Amino acid sequence: MESIRSAIAQASNYLIEHPEAATSSDSAATAVLEDGLRFRVDGPGPSLTTDMAKSVGGNAEGPTPAWLMRAALASCDATLVAMEAARDGIDLTDLTVTVESESDFRGVLGVDPTIQPGPLSMRVDRPRRQPGTRTPRKARSGVAGAKRRAMSAEQGARRGQSEVDVALLCGSWSTG
Repeated sequence: MESIRSAIAQASNYLIEHPEAATSSDSAATAVLEDGLRFRVDGPGPSLTTDMAKSVGGNAEGPTPAWLMRAALASCDATLVAMEAARDGIDLTDLTVTVESESDFRGVLGVDPTIQPGPLSMRVDRPRRQPGTRTPRKARSGVAGAKRRAMSAEQGARRGQSEVDVALLCGSWSTG
């Protein structure tokens, strides 16, 4: 936790002194057709493969692009919560963030032109406090800060019918 806190402080101080260095282009993700509906996605780091379900012509040889979108949102949200906890001196020992969505597949298939492809709604769930544990006030404010900066379910859903569960992050805490 201390190494994360120190790195965040160093990066923050640098950007305060050099605000012109704060903005940069994000790494591109490039999808390359391999076969049918299977794509290899290249970027910084290992490539990954997506595919669609057999029911729509894929071979189900990898996660769907929509699942990867939820995975990215969950890991982004969890990372920001962990960063806020480290900044506040909270040693997280347990953190789980789950992102769920609801979609109308008629949009993906183009069956109904009034329905857009993509999620109709998304839900971010940060588990509530485990029974018998206390969530320190510092932890609650850190989670609130992370939630303000995290890519929200509203940004991920196209129809604006998103619900972000305001459940408080929890797990096992030590406030060293």
